[in-house]
Amino acid sequence: MTTPTAGGYPATFTFDPPDTIARWRVIGNIVLAIPHLIIAYVLGIVAEILAFVAWILGVFTAKVPEGILGVIAMCLRYNTRTQVYASFLKEEYPPFSFATTLADPGDDPRVRVDYQSETEGRNRLTIFFRLLLAIPHFVVLVFLGLAAFVVYLIAWFAVLFTGKWPTGLRNFVIGLTRWTTRLNAYMYLLTDAYPPFSFE
Repeated sequence: MTTPTAGGYPATFTFDPPDTIARWRVIGNIVLAIPHLIIAYVLGIVAEILAFVAWILGVFTAKVPEGILGVIAMCLRYNTRTQVYASFLKEEYPPFSFATTLADPGDDPRVRVDYQSETEGRNRLTIFFRLLLAIPHFVVLVFLGLAAFVVYLIAWFAVLFTGKWPTGLRNFVIGLTRWTTRLNAYMYLLTDAYPPFSFE
């Protein structure tokens, strides 16, 4: 069953979680994900550098080249796929996919980014104050991150002994991933739309 998403937001995350997970995945996925985690770490640095370049261009020209945004979107998708796998939410090994288009290539999980056309222009003011505008989200996510630690701990034992994620815990983690994906898309200047405070 596909998890629901917030309608209308230009960037979101959707995922089709399996009903059962092999018990060994609670350890195996973390170990098997190491190559992806290394690449995701490097791509995170690349995304931050490109976001800074995009910030400068956006502030001074009200435009951000689609090529830069495509690479950032790829980094965001790669990081999300790696996180979902390392969190033992799925069994299929994520692809080493580096498609730098804004359109999602259709991998599961999916990260959709609706590109804001340069003909519409970008909002220089919200780009300039992007970090300050995101502070309320950071504050909330600190507390949600603490809750997520407890959720992962409970889920680790649940999957180890039953082979299933408790539905409520799984929905919390997927919702939190959706929230952080939207916030990252906003912070990386993939969109100027302010992200909702929502798991949906």
